[in-house]
Amino acid sequence: QVQLVESGGGLVQPGGSLRLSCASIGYTLDAYPIGWFRQAPGKEREGVSCVSGTDDSTYYADPVKGRFTISRDRAKNTVYLQMNSLQPEDTAVYYCAAGCQLELADYWGQGTQVTVSS
Repeated sequence: QVQLVESGGGLVQPGGSLRLSCASIGYTLDAYPIGWFRQAPGKEREGVSCVSGTDDSTYYADPVKGRFTISRDRAKNTVYLQMNSLQPEDTAVYYCAAGCQLELADYWGQGTQVTVSS
């Protein structure tokens, strides 16, 4: 079974950057679309970005367009989310999963906390 592990979260000041990693244990991610999702306190989980499993095309939610970049390193079997110009409203637990649609995504990781605060 696919097991995904997120890392790279932390505390950063507004305007700062973080790079999240989503690594697979035991299975190659090549054929899977991989999505990044986030859940802020008191809010529903939402989609942030996704990379397809076929042509590596990407999708970004409107709030992160132009600030976040998703990429896939097939040699390292890892998907990254580069987050720049972070704002307090980006504070959330970030999850990766296999799939681009929240309702259909599977093999959720345990999440990594991102806190943007001065």
